[in-house]
Amino acid sequence: MTALLQVEDLKVAYGKIEAVKGISFSVEAGQIVTLIGTNGAGKTTTLRTLSGLLKPSGGKIFFDGQPLNGVPAHKIVSMGLAHSPEGRRIFPRLTIAENLQLGAFLRRDPAGIERDIQRAYELFPILGERRRQAAGTLSGGEQQMLAMGRALMSQPKLLMLDEPSMGLSPIMMQRIVETIGELKAQGTTILLVEQNAQAALSLADEGHVMEIGKIVLSGSGQDLLHDESVRKAYLGED
Repeated sequence: MTALLQVEDLKVAYGKIEAVKGISFSVEAGQIVTLIGTNGAGKTTTLRTLSGLLKPSGGKIFFDGQPLNGVPAHKIVSMGLAHSPEGRRIFPRLTIAENLQLGAFLRRDPAGIERDIQRAYELFPILGERRRQAAGTLSGGEQQMLAMGRALMSQPKLLMLDEPSMGLSPIMMQRIVETIGELKAQGTTILLVEQNAQAALSLADEGHVMEIGKIVLSGSGQDLLHDESVRKAYLGED
């Protein structure tokens, strides 16, 4: 079975500084795969490269059997790879409904777009209640819900989530984690970057630990969750 996403010996550099140093991993359809690691490990750089925002300095990327190297970002979205970025990046002066509609800017099926907007409201009821409210007036957790809902509007085959729980209250973080689980149950394939290693690994089918641009440990989410070195380094346990 061919992986939905295949990353082979990926290298990414900022000038002379190599941020990603030859990593390889794959994501099968229906899986949640997570990249965990400290700040500066190269996780966000990896996602930005997969979505076409950065150019790799080496290696190959294949998505749904097609090479992604050199493909512009808007074409990558149209191929079915959506990116909910770190920091959420919503449009603060636009309403919730307008932000969601922008997530479907490549689509030409008004009835389907409306159906998916309603799906976003079912997934995140608070967005439906406040659909005419300016997105910039939402709390951090509500903005994260909107960012995820907007990414889903492109009908992705693979959803990339970068630090979805960053800066959120424990209650809101739990809601986001539960929603990621709901999306998986609905068949959404997810590549998750998350500093909350416990939450990420409890959700993930496969996990990869990154340190200074390299993958240093890989395994199932449950195996990594119970790995002594991972527990000490990322779960705050002695």
